Amino acid sequence: MSSLTLKAPITETGDQPVRLILAAVATVLFAASLGQTVVSTAMPAIVGDLDAMDHITWVITAYLLASTVSAPISGKLGDLYGRKIVLQCGIMVFMAGSIVAGLAWNMGLLVAGRALQGLGAGGLIVVSMAVVADVLPSRDRGKAQGIMGSVFGISTVIGPLLGGFIVQKFNWHWIFFVNIPVGVMALIVLGLVLRPQKVRATPSIDYLGAALLAAFLSSAVLLSNLGGATYAWGSAPTLALGACACIALLAFVAVEARATEPLLPLPLFRINNFVVMNSVGFMVGTTMFGAITFLPLFLQVVKGASPTASGLFLLPMMAGLIGSSFAAGRRMTRTGRYKMLPVASTGALVAGMLLLSTLTSATPLWQVAVFMFVTGIGIGPVISVGVAAIQNAVPVHSLGVGTASANMFRLIGGSIGTSAFGAMFSAGMASALPDGAEAGFGALDASSVAQMPPQAQDAVLDAFSQALHPVFLAAAALALAACLLSLLVIERPLATTLPTRPDR
Repeated sequence: MSSLTLKAPITETGDQPVRLILAAVATVLFAASLGQTVVSTAMPAIVGDLDAMDHITWVITAYLLASTVSAPISGKLGDLYGRKIVLQCGIMVFMAGSIVAGLAWNMGLLVAGRALQGLGAGGLIVVSMAVVADVLPSRDRGKAQGIMGSVFGISTVIGPLLGGFIVQKFNWHWIFFVNIPVGVMALIVLGLVLRPQKVRATPSIDYLGAALLAAFLSSAVLLSNLGGATYAWGSAPTLALGACACIALLAFVAVEARATEPLLPLPLFRINNFVVMNSVGFMVGTTMFGAITFLPLFLQVVKGASPTASGLFLLPMMAGLIGSSFAAGRRMTRTGRYKMLPVASTGALVAGMLLLSTLTSATPLWQVAVFMFVTGIGIGPVISVGVAAIQNAVPVHSLGVGTASANMFRLIGGSIGTSAFGAMFSAGMASALPDGAEAGFGALDASSVAQMPPQAQDAVLDAFSQALHPVFLAAAALALAACLLSLLVIERPLATTLPTRPDR
């Protein structure tokens, strides 16, 4: 009998069938990841409406940063209070952020709404994946996490397509309102399937650690976003941000070493697979979000594709991601072997980033599709196998924190990488644009380019392509480092039974 038909033996899920539990958390994961990707194909429309090309990455970065901060906090709260209540709160915060973003009339309000969305989504993603570890033994988690990765991939496909369709038929504000019915459905399914966990004692919350972690992550992302672009690297603001990041990190480590219930227990960093897979996830997150952010822009501005058509070109990437994630999970479940899976996938990611670095205005669209498919193959197994490998390595009482760490480090990579790549792209674009074209750079989109004289169009499109080359080359270098680092994974035996959860 398939392991997915077993009865969950722990208090949190009672006697509910595992299939229904996985369906519930898959619905939650779908809602969170849809909100993350639906905005990608609407970016040019948002830029044109709000005239804010220089701040374009903040629409993505605010979401990723907030998700990064909330992920470890939510993971810890899930360990202490149970997964259900944390998921329910996360959904409501996520929907509130969707409403704020949908009603936004300027970039500041839009970024604030995206940040609120991210606070909810960070908890939804990590706690959903932690539920898998609650109800399935290690040997079966690879396939289940592969299914979760497939849900993530499917929503990532639907998101850009839906975003492009809504922008064409209505306006960009409606891409945020579409999250409301999905969130309501997730709340209903969750309420029917998961049962609340009984908390036997009053846990201690590491508020100071959470504040210091938020300060560190915020400073690091602001530094990567503003340094070298808005402010020179040696200027007072960038030096202050660097100092804040260092001080917050050192203080966070000191607080965690003494906390009763540390947000991120330091002994976890002595576990080889915890460190290796989180480092790999950081690098892969950087490359993944870089590709998702900049490819629709390239297709719409350089190739003249519509928002819907640019979303369609993410389909090959997601096909590779879903297929490789599911295949890797099944192989892990069938053989119990997983060490070489992240090595092979990150090798494919290197190839994908190198291929994308060759994009020009003359590149055929079918080649773009092939390049994205290869990129997707390189991402999928890291998501599914990485989470399962970390869950197999950490103590059972730290499953929520361990799962959160996998997503946190990947989101840190996405936050810092998107900011850094955005700064790199903006600087490259500014230097490559012909004299006199910089004035219209803030509102550069497909329609504004189409109104330029033919000679100016060619110059701008070439500049756009050239500015992307260093972005993808830098991503290829990170993917290569991730490939080499993956060789250090220690293949621990995968358990075929659920571990006993200690009393709280």
